[in-house]
Amino acid sequence: MTDSQLTRESVVATAAELVRRDGPGALTMRRLAAELGAAVTAIYWHVGNREALLDEVVASTVREMGRIEAVGATPALRAESVALELRRKLRERPHLIALVHERGLTELMMLPAQRALVHEAHAAGLRGGRAAQAVRALQFQAVGFVLVERNRERAPRQHPGEPELWDAETSEQDRELAAALAAPPDPDALFAASLRALVLSLWPS
Repeated sequence: MTDSQLTRESVVATAAELVRRDGPGALTMRRLAAELGAAVTAIYWHVGNREALLDEVVASTVREMGRIEAVGATPALRAESVALELRRKLRERPHLIALVHERGLTELMMLPAQRALVHEAHAAGLRGGRAAQAVRALQFQAVGFVLVERNRERAPRQHPGEPELWDAETSEQDRELAAALAAPPDPDALFAASLRALVLSLWPS
């Protein structure tokens, strides 16, 4: 891309992809210029300094997180789809979400998903405190699950050769349970199952 082809939107989009992929520390004006195939001065002309660029990246992340569409035949299924999409978006951009959080804009970022859940709660006949509880339960489930996933991924790898945690005795003679708990968890399946149980308990059928 030549300097004349450069746009503010292309600079911000490329910067956001750099942060998403490699973290905020990877975003330098020189590296960004190399990614774009443009001069550093051209980038400064379009977006200002690095802090101004980070503000633009944060704003674009907030907008992207707001693009959540509920799908499904019932309010319960549509609410479930919102939580599934929220988790997916959070999982895809942890570095960008951290930037948003650092700038105190987490609540603003979460507002579109929250509003989508409010709409489905009202469509299901929930009002007042019951609606608020249903909305927050799904929001906390999605966000909290992602935090647990991230912590597990960053945790030190367990050393091989340690005593088996699940055997016939510790599983109370349930060998199928022991095998299942000894295997790595499937986060997607686990989130879907726990989310479905939560929706069924809070959303009228």
